[in-house]
Amino acid sequence: VAKEAATKFNPHVKIVAHHANIKDDEFTVSWFKQFGIVFNALDNLDARRHVNKMCLAADVPLIESGTTGFNGQVQVIKKGATACYDCTPKETPKSFPVCTIRNLLSEVFGVSEDESAFDHSNDAENGEFSTCQFFVLDPALLYADHKCLTASEIAELKKESAALKKIRDAVGTEDFPQMLFDKVFQSDVERLRSVEDLWKSRRRPEPLSYKTVFAQATEAVAAKDQILRDDQRAWSLEENLVVFRDSLDRLSKRMMELQKMQDPAKPEPVITFDKDDIDTLDFVASSANIRSIIFGIDRKSRFDVKEMAGNIIPAIATTNAIVAGLCVLEAFKVLKEDYGQAREVFLTPFAAGRLLAPDTLRLPNPDCPVCGVFNVSITADLSRATLHDVVEDIVKKHLGFGDREFVLSNAVGIMYDVDETQNLPKKLSDLGVKAGSFLTIVDEDDEEPFLNVVINIEESTIDEQDKPVQSSLKERPEIPRKPRKSGPSNGEANGGQQQNGSSSTRLDTEGQGVKRAYPGDDAPPTKKAKLTTGGDEDVVVVQENGGAIIIDDD
Repeated sequence: VAKEAATKFNPHVKIVAHHANIKDDEFTVSWFKQFGIVFNALDNLDARRHVNKMCLAADVPLIESGTTGFNGQVQVIKKGATACYDCTPKETPKSFPVCTIRNLLSEVFGVSEDESAFDHSNDAENGEFSTCQFFVLDPALLYADHKCLTASEIAELKKESAALKKIRDAVGTEDFPQMLFDKVFQSDVERLRSVEDLWKSRRRPEPLSYKTVFAQATEAVAAKDQILRDDQRAWSLEENLVVFRDSLDRLSKRMMELQKMQDPAKPEPVITFDKDDIDTLDFVASSANIRSIIFGIDRKSRFDVKEMAGNIIPAIATTNAIVAGLCVLEAFKVLKEDYGQAREVFLTPFAAGRLLAPDTLRLPNPDCPVCGVFNVSITADLSRATLHDVVEDIVKKHLGFGDREFVLSNAVGIMYDVDETQNLPKKLSDLGVKAGSFLTIVDEDDEEPFLNVVINIEESTIDEQDKPVQSSLKERPEIPRKPRKSGPSNGEANGGQQQNGSSSTRLDTEGQGVKRAYPGDDAPPTKKAKLTTGGDEDVVVVQENGGAIIIDDD
């Protein structure tokens, strides 16, 4: 869909779309190396960290971006020149993006926010969002532009719309719970299972039948009142079905009462989700848990779901569009390798004075475990390469570790150190190493240790007469030493001023309005920004060298 939308703007652009998980094995460092620049617009911390790591290993510039409601940011990342995504520790997010892909669930909250019986509405007057409009009438309305759809896709949408309308018309009847259950948890899941490409590297979802589950729920039906009082325990499948049925009965009665009192001249009534509304909470919790069981995800208690559901972040198209435009502006500078003029830009629409807050790029954090390392790639014939080959031919000889003591590890744990040598004769494949794996070398020298070295494994078939592991570098690399630690003095820490526990070192550049002064900064002051007025209220700030025009509207 994204490809089709983009080609409408420029039909001559060649776009190759991939429907997959960016962490799949096929997307190796070599795959990333084919690009001149990477744009990142992912919505979760783990995937963003992964792309950051891969771009650094491939030495490909990355335009990292993200939005949270009305706020957004753009960051340029270049190995050795700027801070990376992990240079500043990130807190585990306590809120959840509403744009998480519904079909590839990996955690329970991706379930509870995407039931097909819900829609999202925006209260534009106060900027707040009420989620979960009860029952979408026509799913075709969820597509921004269905003119790009084929005749078969439109026919499928109409079929889907008719099925949902039939379910909606059954609200308040005895058949309603079964119709909704079998639509969402059986027929939709069976259709999803038929998309073969989605399940090459992940478990297929298992559809559920209402009659089958209900036949096993005799004890749960009898214990309904006790189940509804227990919000600290994750309910079983049968217990979730009981709560699902009961919450639908309560919501159906509320909906019919609203319809009776409804003024015909006003829009049709809806029931909006509220985490403090026990009826909607029970429906969301039971639906999420049933779908979790289908996808093999851990179930959550009603208490947990209530805590999670209070942190929904809506996706706002306008914010996404603004941030996408900022990404393109920064990409122009990256393509010219003009990192001195690149900016880290924050979109803060409710801040005083301006909508955009550009800042100079931060320098790399020397202690960053992701970009503060030395990267090297080796080619290995995994059918015969052993850990001994890597230790002796690559680490000791080619990388120059010689007799130094070091630890070699992978994602699983330590593979080799001076006291752990039993793995040396084992094949790399027997130790869990495969194409795209990373090995980390930590120098244990106390005086002048090398930087940590990260080895990227690229698989290839190598002639029997040649060594089974080979480096991509023709000469021995000069691995930098780890920077010496020095205590802070006069309120300063190594690398620049410290604010709130994180480094605030910035690249020396011009064109950023008023420049911060830093110790040892001998560069001439920046040029003052020109201020011009376009009327009584608008102020236009022109940055002569920054490549951006900022319009302030008070």
